Amino acid sequence: MKLKASVIALALSLGTLSIYTQAVEIEKIDLPDMGDSSGTLISPQEEKEFGEFFFRSLHRQVTINQDAEIQQYIQTIGEKLTAHSDTPGYPFHFFVVLENNINAFAGPGGYIGVNSGLIVTTEAESELASVMAHEIAHVTQRHLYRAAEAQGRLSIPTMAATLAAILLGTQSPAMGQAAIMAIQAGSVQFQIDFTRDNELEADRVGMQTLAASQFDPRSMPTFFERLQQATRYYGQNIPEFLRTHPVTAARISDTRGRAENYPYKQYPDSLDFLLIQAKLRVMASPDSADVQKYFQARLDQGTVEQRAVARYGLGLIALNMQKFKDAENTFQQLAKEFPNQQHYVAALARTSLEARDYPGALTRYKKLVAQFPANDAIKLEYINALLKTGNPELARKTLLSLPASIQQQPIYTQLMAQVYGDLGQPAESHRYLADYYYAIGQTKDAILQIRLAQKSKGLNFQLSSILNERLRFFLDKQEEEMRSR
Repeated sequence: MKLKASVIALALSLGTLSIYTQAVEIEKIDLPDMGDSSGTLISPQEEKEFGEFFFRSLHRQVTINQDAEIQQYIQTIGEKLTAHSDTPGYPFHFFVVLENNINAFAGPGGYIGVNSGLIVTTEAESELASVMAHEIAHVTQRHLYRAAEAQGRLSIPTMAATLAAILLGTQSPAMGQAAIMAIQAGSVQFQIDFTRDNELEADRVGMQTLAASQFDPRSMPTFFERLQQATRYYGQNIPEFLRTHPVTAARISDTRGRAENYPYKQYPDSLDFLLIQAKLRVMASPDSADVQKYFQARLDQGTVEQRAVARYGLGLIALNMQKFKDAENTFQQLAKEFPNQQHYVAALARTSLEARDYPGALTRYKKLVAQFPANDAIKLEYINALLKTGNPELARKTLLSLPASIQQQPIYTQLMAQVYGDLGQPAESHRYLADYYYAIGQTKDAILQIRLAQKSKGLNFQLSSILNERLRFFLDKQEEEMRSR
């Protein structure tokens, strides 16, 4: 079926923080009945497929973070917020887009993306949480589906792929512009009016979630205000976020008025927030010298923890530049001073791994897994060390012990493919590699991998059946994708 143009217009506003709000009293909002037609427009299974297709489409357009520590952090913040949302049992998925532009967006199926540029730009963890709470509210209030209801049912592949392009804006401007041109003027105005109500609701619900999750509600207007002030310095290079969604004085006033109704208290940043910021700053910087100066200037500023974060940043730069001795010395000292801080001791183990001291890395990772048994990010790095040291069977057992939330990520099937390749089981390796390619939006390559698996010698009946089922699944999905183009 054809994608309704009005939904595209709505998606433009759902992708970022919005412009239009009105001053309101802080009160519990009467939410729409989720059993009404907005809940029946799309079935739970369709919604799940919609979200998965959307996420796969994103992989074809931008770089989605695969760093286990960063993923674990953003998922932890998201889960803290959703636990205090209106639908705490909803299966949200949080991820980081490695893009310097300031942006965040709520896609279908509870997929919420945050650009690395936004994380680095925020000056407090509560500011990041305020953006995420706003996007969570778009999902819990089913804004996308409620807006689409009046326009009829939608083609899941078409809508997901188009939303992926439009929500990212700058990554596919031609597609977004073509979609907008296709909308009739009257429909555009109707949908913009509808979106203003969506945004009002998302701000109000988001602030409630923010406060209930023990983040600072004042961070929302504070972040808006800083964005507004920054616009004067961008000139012609103003980010797409600020060009299409300007932060107005009215919005700042409205959110500040609501925030002031909450009692004032201190909301310290977590050390994890500061460390993830440092890591993303190093990963995103095109000039190591500039980011090095940034951290060096902070070696004697702030608290003991903040100064340690600056040293950590310098250690990451040394590691990126393959100055392994310098990185080793930095992380060794930090691990000695802060033995219970997982990021510092993990960086020390990672230094051994990247320096190709595989036995030393394995020894360090074994200690880390024992010290932090619930840390899945460390387990993923440990698995990599096991593969580097020729221990694929233990790597396989460790992978199978990971929770479902990790097993649903592309990195899981990628590692499984490597495990079975090292175990000398090419059919299983191709099978998992097929699932990996499908997860990142490469259905054609997934089909190729399944066909390679089917050519492997010694296939048993069970594996042959699995491969046949996966091939039918991928072929059906490819046909569905082609029909939607």
